Amino acid sequence: MDKVALFVDVQNVYYTTRQAYDRHFNYNRFWAQISDGREVVAAYAYAIDRGDIKQREFQNILRAIGFEVKLKPFIQRSDGSAKGDWDVGITIDALEQTAAADVVILVTGDGDFSLLVDTLRQNHGKTVEVYGVPQLSAISLMNAASRFMAIDEELLL
Repeated sequence: MDKVALFVDVQNVYYTTRQAYDRHFNYNRFWAQISDGREVVAAYAYAIDRGDIKQREFQNILRAIGFEVKLKPFIQRSDGSAKGDWDVGITIDALEQTAAADVVILVTGDGDFSLLVDTLRQNHGKTVEVYGVPQLSAISLMNAASRFMAIDEELLL
């Protein structure tokens, strides 16, 4: 049975599924799919905390599914832009969890993770599955993955 480490870029998944399909990602169905016949040894969901009740309820749902939810505060800059990505945190956690897993699953379309995926595959010998919305995922990330899995109708609410 393969051991799986799972890393979900919640903001990326939320915005790409909303933009492409005007729907939400089905975390329960996703968990059932990736854990079928495999052991989940680590599961992280990375999100931004804006402090609202609806978001806290969503985070509790993720915890109930089996994710450890990692939060960063939402930062509104004086120019109106916002900051709150988890790229470095996801990368560090993925590299630290490498020894415990046969398969690393990354849920994002962000091309910044191409280098991480290459490193996990080439330097650590891991199979890396990337789940993303095809039309909004970086080609470099799709090409770096051992397998690119489309977030489509099957994984939407």
